[in-house]
Amino acid sequence: MDFWPADYEESWTLAKPFSRKGVGLHSGEESEVCIKPSDFEGFHVRLVNHQDSPVTLNLSQIRYSPLCTTFELGKHRLSTVEHLLAAFAGCGLTHVQIEVTGDEIPLLDGSSKCWVEAIKDAGIVRAKTPRKPSPTLREPIFINRGQSLINAVPSERFKLVGIIDFSYEAIGRQIFSIELNPDNFIREIAPARTFGFVDQVDELKKAGLIKGGALENALVCNGKSWVNPPLRFKDEPVRHKLLDLIGDLALVGLPKAQVLVYRGSHALHAEFAEAILKSCSSE
Repeated sequence: MDFWPADYEESWTLAKPFSRKGVGLHSGEESEVCIKPSDFEGFHVRLVNHQDSPVTLNLSQIRYSPLCTTFELGKHRLSTVEHLLAAFAGCGLTHVQIEVTGDEIPLLDGSSKCWVEAIKDAGIVRAKTPRKPSPTLREPIFINRGQSLINAVPSERFKLVGIIDFSYEAIGRQIFSIELNPDNFIREIAPARTFGFVDQVDELKKAGLIKGGALENALVCNGKSWVNPPLRFKDEPVRHKLLDLIGDLALVGLPKAQVLVYRGSHALHAEFAEAILKSCSSE
């Protein structure tokens, strides 16, 4: 095989640890993350300042938080995990230990690209224990929340169709589809950065959010154009929305399904992940 796995059927972990430091999007505080190999299936987190032993991430720990995915781990929370988990799931990693100094995963460049590059530098090897099989849909799933929806139907492979529709001229309606495998994820999804809007900055900051947001870690739209071009893809926003979905599905596994998501959100993704657990059988 090439460097990356061909699909999502095998068990993989890191060949050696790596660390990254950076600022959290919402807290504005610096944190450090050390990613280590693991002999145990799943993603296991230790909050260095609070915990003696790792906790395995699962859907029951997810708590509502605006604009990101947050886990409640005992008395403490860990926020903005979606880009890191997307890198793990998209690259095919299944056995990982995460040690975090701080309460938020650093945003880095606003995408999964820096995490993917770090994974490649560290190397990947086959894990010593099996992975959970990819969930297989037994029947279609349809979830509707206001103007947002997800529709999933059984398929032999994981296929994604993302649709977004914004009133901002620079974005408008965008559609992107992909049959996902590690190579496609790394080339077509991982580099897509988070994005925001000039007219929402003050309101979000008053709400205690995006304290660490900057032109170096997010695309910023002023309506008709982008404040900090160039884009990495002409449809970078919709690709980033799919990146978020992949990260939010990491704990249940990427399903054997064709999934269409319109105006996705972290809350919608979490509801979809729960529906997968209830409606899918594992082969």
